[in-house]
Amino acid sequence: MWGFGMARTPASLPGGMRLSDYLGVAAIARVFPRDAIREALRRTGRESVRQRALPADAMMYYVIAMSLFRQASTREVLRCLMEGLRWVSPELLVRVSGKSSISRARSRLGPHPFAALRDACVRPLAAPSTAGAWYRGHRLMAIDGSSLSVPDEEANRRHFALPGASSGQAGLPKLRLSVLMELGTRAPLAWCGGPWFESEMEQAERLVPHLEPGMLMLADRYDGGFPLWSAAQDRGADLLWRVKSNQAFPVRGSFPDGSWSSVINGRGRDRRGLRGQRAVRVMCYRILGGEEAFTLITTLLDPGQAPAAELAALYHEHREIETASDEVKTHMLGPGAPLRSKTPELVLQELDGLMLAHYAVRCLIHEAAGSSGRDPDRLSFLHAVNIVHRRIVHPGAFAPTAHNPER
Repeated sequence: MWGFGMARTPASLPGGMRLSDYLGVAAIARVFPRDAIREALRRTGRESVRQRALPADAMMYYVIAMSLFRQASTREVLRCLMEGLRWVSPELLVRVSGKSSISRARSRLGPHPFAALRDACVRPLAAPSTAGAWYRGHRLMAIDGSSLSVPDEEANRRHFALPGASSGQAGLPKLRLSVLMELGTRAPLAWCGGPWFESEMEQAERLVPHLEPGMLMLADRYDGGFPLWSAAQDRGADLLWRVKSNQAFPVRGSFPDGSWSSVINGRGRDRRGLRGQRAVRVMCYRILGGEEAFTLITTLLDPGQAPAAELAALYHEHREIETASDEVKTHMLGPGAPLRSKTPELVLQELDGLMLAHYAVRCLIHEAAGSSGRDPDRLSFLHAVNIVHRRIVHPGAFAPTAHNPER
């Protein structure tokens, strides 16, 4: 079932199906049409070669739906999905199967088709009119890391590891997760999951290829410095990052807004041994009434095009990614709840399904905000559902057409 502040008593339809059940399948089918599912399976060699009770394309919808029906058992998720798929694609026949059959079908599928589906369907949502998504023509992006618990199985412990705790080790293995998010819509555009001992810096470097010219990426106190900065700048994106206040930046020239021109150096001391130099602009400030000092560096070198006061205010928008993380960890999974999967391969598959489901929810909210003229940040999930409610006469009225972010 969907989270995000749903009413305590869910709306019902004949036969005991909840309206939110149909909306869950509808959101998936609108954002990830069956043709895109089939193409992802074809590209990764995972399409079903014979008629099965759990065909591969249905199982891709199932893995994504697992996150939308979090409180249901695996068989109940499949039953709800089967009801919805009757109108998404009538010829797609699915039989309700036991847990072992579902697990085998997921193992046949593996994680690769979900990465292919993400690459084909996940794209920035913000239109030029989307409030809070732009700064002087730059699409605002943020990157940040968090963690998710996974079931305490031997294979998961070996692969993901148990993080340290004050009394020894934590109770559950942890997966480290890094996400590249579009600010303004809170849509996850790329993500990377791996073992707990993998650093945020390593994961961030794997997300850099998803940056594009015209983006302005905000980030918080990354220790990697020059290697990640250089890789992101080479993608054509602009950057606004907080750095440690004790990091020295020589003054090469000063500006009336209090910022100054400087350089960031690669000294060859990091694991990649990079050397070189990049021009940056530096600004330091404190929030009125606070003691903490903030030091920001940016590729926006002209203070006339990006005044220091505006950038200082803009930097704090990166905290929107923490709200998006809470949507996933609290509203979709449940407070402190682990993922369901018992093997590392299926954990990573489930993670992709979870993030694709979050993207689908954010697509709905973006559409709802556009039709009501509101800021997506200010529109709750429940508001989006209410707007969709007014369109529905019966489940089949919510046609599974491809999502168009420009609409």
